[in-house]
Amino acid sequence: MPTDWDQRYLEADTPWDKGAAHPALVRWLAAHPGLMTGDVLVPGCGLGHDVQLIAVAEPTARVLGLDIAPVAITAATRRPNPANATFRHGDLFDPPADLPGRFSWVWEHTCFCAIDIDRRDDYVAAVAAALQPNGRLLGVFYLDPYRGDHRPGGGPPHGCTRDELATRFEAGGMFRLIDGRLPEVTYPEREGRELLVLMERTGRSSP
Repeated sequence: MPTDWDQRYLEADTPWDKGAAHPALVRWLAAHPGLMTGDVLVPGCGLGHDVQLIAVAEPTARVLGLDIAPVAITAATRRPNPANATFRHGDLFDPPADLPGRFSWVWEHTCFCAIDIDRRDDYVAAVAAALQPNGRLLGVFYLDPYRGDHRPGGGPPHGCTRDELATRFEAGGMFRLIDGRLPEVTYPEREGRELLVLMERTGRSSP
């Protein structure tokens, strides 16, 4: 049965939301000032913590948070936001007409793990379509999502493996891996359970 994300937000049943941007993103932006510029897409942005961080850290970037849950987008837009941060209700798999090919960067955090596993190739294609050639995907992917802050048993969230990421993103020739490692910092109880990945969009289309 599909997850009712609006209802989850209405009931405050959102264990993925920690009230702040991901610590690995904080560390990465501080270590690479001026790199994440241009148009930046944050799919599955939720309440917008990561969107706000990127917009503050990179004031010349134009950061768009996209989420399928109207309740989350409404809450995100009601918060004080930097002028270069915007939010839209929308579906990554059926995006508004002005989004494909627009973005220099995509930041991934809790979107890939939330979708049905049988749509993961669709996710790869959707992110590739959103990015400009040589655009970059930076993301935190769950290797094992289950600890005290998530309920085990089928997901979402859904974990993945390094091999799966390599197969799905690189095998079709749409992405090349630049770096993949355990993040140096993360939320409590997620140590060793995530992979911080940087990939570049190639000029090739999907097969």
